[in-house]
Amino acid sequence: MNQPTLSHLIALGEGFTTEFKRSMSSDLGREICAFANATGGVILIGVDDAGTVTGVRDHNRLKSRVQSVARSADPPVAVEVESQGSVLCVTVPEQHGKPYSHGGRFYVREGATCQQMSRDEIREFFFKEGLIRMDETPCRAFDPSVEITSARWAEFAERAGIDPGLPPMTVLENLHLVKDTGMTHAGAWLLADDITRFTLQAGVTCAVFRGSTKAHILDRKAFHGNLYAIYQEVMTYFQAKLNSALIPHAQGRDERLELPESALREAVVNAIAHRDYRSTANVQVYIFQDRVEIVTPGGLPAGMREEDLGSRSVPRNPLLFNMLYRMKLVEQIGSGVRRIHDACLEHGAAEPVIQVSADWVIVTFPRREAAVAPHVAPHVAPHVTPHVRRLVAALQGEMSRAELMAALGLADRSYFLRSYLHPSLDAGLIEMTLPQRPRSRNQRYRLTPVGRQAQNSRQESEEEGSAERTRGR
Repeated sequence: MNQPTLSHLIALGEGFTTEFKRSMSSDLGREICAFANATGGVILIGVDDAGTVTGVRDHNRLKSRVQSVARSADPPVAVEVESQGSVLCVTVPEQHGKPYSHGGRFYVREGATCQQMSRDEIREFFFKEGLIRMDETPCRAFDPSVEITSARWAEFAERAGIDPGLPPMTVLENLHLVKDTGMTHAGAWLLADDITRFTLQAGVTCAVFRGSTKAHILDRKAFHGNLYAIYQEVMTYFQAKLNSALIPHAQGRDERLELPESALREAVVNAIAHRDYRSTANVQVYIFQDRVEIVTPGGLPAGMREEDLGSRSVPRNPLLFNMLYRMKLVEQIGSGVRRIHDACLEHGAAEPVIQVSADWVIVTFPRREAAVAPHVAPHVAPHVTPHVRRLVAALQGEMSRAELMAALGLADRSYFLRSYLHPSLDAGLIEMTLPQRPRSRNQRYRLTPVGRQAQNSRQESEEEGSAERTRGR
């Protein structure tokens, strides 16, 4: 601290990082803790509230008292004390042992004043600093004896690579998903049939818009199963709503999504794994004509900077992250952003843009102009799932739901609607003969022009493949 710097601080007046004190007072410990819990600051002893230098005497004795007060904080605060003329300058650097207390109370800097934190503020502070993890806290609404059915346990065990014959509660305790206080939120999120019953904002909302703004919405879906199911449903939504090219090769043709699936998958998993589950917002996926946006609430976690993206990571939800790693949805920590960029480069897609704020992280994937034209190009068709491809291949003329189910050899109506019919309608490959009366007993389904093109392309591909095999013999 030199004289010009001191004069400049005094001229600026008291603020978030500067405090004036006419003399050494009993509240110095609170001020030191408040700065330590914020971004640091400077306390000038010997300057009154009006910015007039009054000075103090016996600096050596005061320096010893200041250091003693700083050491009495819990944990002790490291400060720098130096003299500049008659003013004693106490610098509190940014600390890394937050939170700090003095006399058993916690303080924080608000504007130019020091305030004691309330219980709720202390709790929020602990969450913000990553000292309490939402995924590790108890989910008291989740009753394992009711929620964990045999079918749900078998599904979870398969995803997590667990012997389904092992006792569920023993396994969950060993995975730290169950603790003394009961099921953790991470466990509830992975085993729920409807995640919003336990964390209202934990679902994912997907939407398609006309053009490049949110003025006209074409489709909207909210997914709220368990986190693994939500991830799968979002990826299916991408496959239904984004375009794909038919890529010919020696064995036929393959469909390739206009954006790399691996990059989209990585961005979706990152959003699910690293979001702030205390936020009242949910993860949002927006498909515009010129771009795809994946919006994650919560900003970057404590200890993570924007320049760290692609090289390191600090999981906001480490217990959840470790389970997703076990389920093979994520790879090594800190490499997700790099893999997204590499996948786009390999795919020939534009480089994604990552925007970071205090409350959001937005990953934007630009779309090619040719891929987002309002019509379907001759060699571009909606990307479809294997179930949808089976339905398109089976649909001849106009067929009822029962006829389609019989042609596909299906008996479960709900499964047929969820996995075959609705995705085919959403992809624009089939249409209703009575769209104004969707529940009519006379309702039939037929291929759209795009659906007929997809069916013909599939038949041509199969014929070419058959001919190629014949020539090979």
